[in-house]
Amino acid sequence: MIPAGYMAKHVSARPVWLKAAQVADIYSVSSCESKDFADYISFWKHNGYWLFDSPETIVEVARENSLNLAATRLFYYEVYEFEYDEDERLWAPVMPEPSFKTEVVEPTAKHLEGYDVVTFCAHTSPECSPLSCNSFASELETNEHCLLLSFEEAKQLLEAGKFKDGEPGPYRIFTVYSLQWP
Repeated sequence: MIPAGYMAKHVSARPVWLKAAQVADIYSVSSCESKDFADYISFWKHNGYWLFDSPETIVEVARENSLNLAATRLFYYEVYEFEYDEDERLWAPVMPEPSFKTEVVEPTAKHLEGYDVVTFCAHTSPECSPLSCNSFASELETNEHCLLLSFEEAKQLLEAGKFKDGEPGPYRIFTVYSLQWP
């Protein structure tokens, strides 16, 4: 797994349309349900994975733009070094966008929450998480945060075609960690 970066998110409770009783809230990498702290791309402080290299950069962006982080949770992500193309049934290398500096500072303390599968049709920022966006958590075993329990399970489900009726890929597997704000 490759250090990908950080994001501050407004975690949402399980939407009523998601018929997955085990899910209490959504910790997905995508911002479809649990929104990012801001429409951050226009600030041009993100890295080549379209995340942030450190929590301090998020705080700096928030301060410079009068954004309140009080109601957000901080997450750290690692991405699998390959993305899956379900049409070709192939794994291809994942690389950060080279025009952005990517120097992720790894956290000293982190809490593993689970694994997310995320679409990257445009090959830029995280798009959709089929577990929440396409209600696949209603059919697949997830934890209370709408995340898969292991990397191996995420990879196996992708290769078995369990996400093929969701949003278009390619798909990337992320490890999702929660952190305390510094």
